[in-house]
Amino acid sequence: MLDPTRFFYYLFGLITLGGGIQAFLHVGSKASLIAGGISGILLLVAGWLLQSGQINGGLILGLIVTLGLAGRFLPKFFKEGQWWPAGIEGWLGLVGVILTIAAFVKK
Repeated sequence: MLDPTRFFYYLFGLITLGGGIQAFLHVGSKASLIAGGISGILLLVAGWLLQSGQINGGLILGLIVTLGLAGRFLPKFFKEGQWWPAGIEGWLGLVGVILTIAAFVKK
């Protein structure tokens, strides 16, 4: 379960980082650039921690970030119904939480 979780952290980190950059370029949102940049980099770090054998640290960091993203974007998705960024970030955050919990259980 660690390999799929690590891969997910890398992929989700790149998507989140890209979303922050996109929001900055299209609407000038510095807050999105900062939040997306920090969240994306932290997910990449979580993937790297798993890859380098620091399992607990990577899973804890990944869980915190994915919970935060799911908690921020899922309510917005349900309220507004827009798939980008709220739907994608929110549902991927929820998938990340599930993968992380499964990895904790199976490690």
